[in-house]
Amino acid sequence: MKVFSTVALLGTAALMSCTSAEQGTVSRLGATPIVSGGAYSTGGGLSVAAEVREAAGKTLVCGVFAQSKNQSVLSKHGETIVLGRSAVFLGREALVRNINFFLEVAPSSDYGNQDAGCVTLDRTWSATDATKPVIIRIPRQVVSFDGGDPLEGGSIVTFKQTGPEA
Repeated sequence: MKVFSTVALLGTAALMSCTSAEQGTVSRLGATPIVSGGAYSTGGGLSVAAEVREAAGKTLVCGVFAQSKNQSVLSKHGETIVLGRSAVFLGREALVRNINFFLEVAPSSDYGNQDAGCVTLDRTWSATDATKPVIIRIPRQVVSFDGGDPLEGGSIVTFKQTGPEA
């Protein structure tokens, strides 16, 4: 019971560290969003582009993602899991966790000026925010596990942040 209480407390603290968000909207990314992503252990991957800016005195987080066209069937629909566990930071501050509101776009070498999924946070924008780096964090994770022994033909699909991969 003590372990559950500690885990619940840590989970609550992690959720509280993100500012609450208002209804999602669509807005165009600027010319140079921050781009990251990663690869699945079975091949293929994701690219994610994000931007943080001021909107009516509040903080706006916008982004898009793209998937490789040629990826394994084992990683299909893995983006929902991967994006759900990802976060956008401004400097050391976690702004949003779960970036499934990002819009899907075609793979590209440049994600600037794309229509993007956005959320406006309750967080007030500060003049110093414009100087802070935007960071996309995508944790290494198991995306799918069929329950079988990998040494006997079972499969485990993992995802690792390595940079743009779509």
